[in-house]
Amino acid sequence: MLVTVDELTGRAVKVQGDPAHPVTRGFLCGKVARYLERVYSPERLLYPMKRKAGVAKGPLPKGYEAEAFERISWDEALELIVERLKKTAEEFGPESVLPYSYAGTIGQLGFGSMDRRFFYRMGASQLDRTICSSAGGAALKQVYGVKLGTKPEDFAHAGLVIVWGGNVHGNNIHLWPFIEEARRDGARLVVIDPYRTRTAALADEHWAIRPGTDPLLALAMMHVIFRDGLEDAEYMRECTEGGDELRVFALREEHSPERAAEICGIAAEAIERVAKEYARSGREGRKAAAIRLNYGIQRCENGGTAARAVCMLPLITGSWKKRGGGVLLSTSGSFPFEQERLQMPELMKKSPLGRAARVVNMNELGDALLELDGPPVKAMVVYNCNAAAVAPDSERVLEGLRREDLFTVVHEQFFTDTTDYADVVLPATTFLEHKELMGAYGHLYAQVSARAIEPLGEARMNVWLFGELGKRMFPGEPEFEDREEELIAQALDSKHAWFKGVTKERLEREGHVPLQLPANEQGEVLPFSTREWFLTASGRGELTPVPAFVAPVESRSSSKKDKRYPLEFLPRKADNYMNTTFANLAGHQQMERRLAGVLEMHEVDAAARGILPGDVVTVWNERGKIALLAQVSEKVGAGVVSARLDWQKLSTDGTNVNALTSQRLTDIGGGATFYSTLVEVKKLSVAAD
Repeated sequence: MLVTVDELTGRAVKVQGDPAHPVTRGFLCGKVARYLERVYSPERLLYPMKRKAGVAKGPLPKGYEAEAFERISWDEALELIVERLKKTAEEFGPESVLPYSYAGTIGQLGFGSMDRRFFYRMGASQLDRTICSSAGGAALKQVYGVKLGTKPEDFAHAGLVIVWGGNVHGNNIHLWPFIEEARRDGARLVVIDPYRTRTAALADEHWAIRPGTDPLLALAMMHVIFRDGLEDAEYMRECTEGGDELRVFALREEHSPERAAEICGIAAEAIERVAKEYARSGREGRKAAAIRLNYGIQRCENGGTAARAVCMLPLITGSWKKRGGGVLLSTSGSFPFEQERLQMPELMKKSPLGRAARVVNMNELGDALLELDGPPVKAMVVYNCNAAAVAPDSERVLEGLRREDLFTVVHEQFFTDTTDYADVVLPATTFLEHKELMGAYGHLYAQVSARAIEPLGEARMNVWLFGELGKRMFPGEPEFEDREEELIAQALDSKHAWFKGVTKERLEREGHVPLQLPANEQGEVLPFSTREWFLTASGRGELTPVPAFVAPVESRSSSKKDKRYPLEFLPRKADNYMNTTFANLAGHQQMERRLAGVLEMHEVDAAARGILPGDVVTVWNERGKIALLAQVSEKVGAGVVSARLDWQKLSTDGTNVNALTSQRLTDIGGGATFYSTLVEVKKLSVAAD
């Protein structure tokens, strides 16, 4: 993106897409187009604060933060934090300190550099950062050995596009023009999603699959392909391992389209037709078939298996061989940054433990705060994340955060749900206020993000914060002296062939530089078209272990389901927020207004419970309950209800959708299982006239 800054005031006055970028091509999504509203919001947190003596931890009404916190200097804040962390480590052991973070502004430095050095050196508990993409990422690496996929630009050359578990038009908008280009040239778009998203509404076909049944649908497509001899046998012999075993498994009767139709809620005829269309794409003059797989698919209990199964489809048909084929989940693993140079895991040996500390899965934060084996968590440092709002099983999380014996530091841009439970709150920069090194998960260009404006107030970036903490806690140790320029140089000091020519100087001069991926004689980059691309142990695409379908415990398909809760709940992300980022801003709230605080229900489920549009309803299970306004909607099928993630303090009852989600983990990757949630709904009061 391009930022226009007023030379006299130093204030950013305009943001726009960069027309020189080959993927974003000059436009921004609706969220980021309004980013200056966030930067210059009067509600920005701009100074270090500490909780006033005697003020209990808990939800604060918006605008009442000054009654709970008082301003302090950075020196006072840093000394207080170092003193408390030292005392905690001495009394309970360093593992009693827990960092809690995710992606923040998504740069290499902010996500994991000086912060990791600090906590490694200290011996603090390590965090398994799995809340977003770990199951899908693990699936990609198991099948292909690397997180890489079809170039977004090449979707324009597809003859069939399948979007599976993703809302391209809402959350991957820069891919949409390439899909539309393909459609103008005759391509069809099929969307597989239990919710009728913007993308599904614009598709040629929408398959409203039942949550958690994606592995079975993929197996049913394989069943048709193998049954009718539509696989690319030559490609499979050359580039895959385990094909014979997968063929036998997929051809079992329980994977037939008829059986899948009963469980997945999709017509057998449709499965037959699209499986054949998919397999025949790319042959006899036809254009290839591309799958845009997104992370919705992997947020069920069997999400890793689901992603593995879908990622196997182009290996069976050989669709990688032709431009416009293959599958795209994430390209983030394609950027060979020297992350060990940034994070310095060797510092763990210098910690009081002399070894790697225990690992806490971030999806199990509630249990970690209340009943963790080993040293109890007595101090937590939260950054890049609104933990109170986004972590599953939030009632348990909040119970832990309310503990008066828990010392909590939050580095943030606003007073969020999480800051309400903090002892110390620190102001963080937005991405316009610091320099960063960027990879991507949707394209193949490395980038430097320049600092456009000076930080507002006393906001500081993660690198500065953890460097200052490190210098105070471990004086004289050079690892904490590096700043952005040195860290960027270290991250780019790679001998990997894909980074040839990607230098700090070139990035600063040009803004974005393509990865140097291998090309064929025609100059085309076709990942996994030949064996050289695979980074698995076998050097081939791995089709085993076979992706067996096991229904999530919390699903209608499971024999183990709790019959008290007959409805499958989709705690969806809002189209106009980024998780909970932007949720507090009036402009974004206006864009999202129709579905904020709403429970979407199918008319069959509403009628069975005597619920009319506008009624106040309670949605509950054994973990918690939330109050919402009912909306009868065609966007969900019978048996499925949906609501959107928001800040807790902005709701009428101080809760959000994560009061209902569980800490159960995915089958591989230790990911979150937000979309494996069963609930019941009842009317609380009648709609107002």
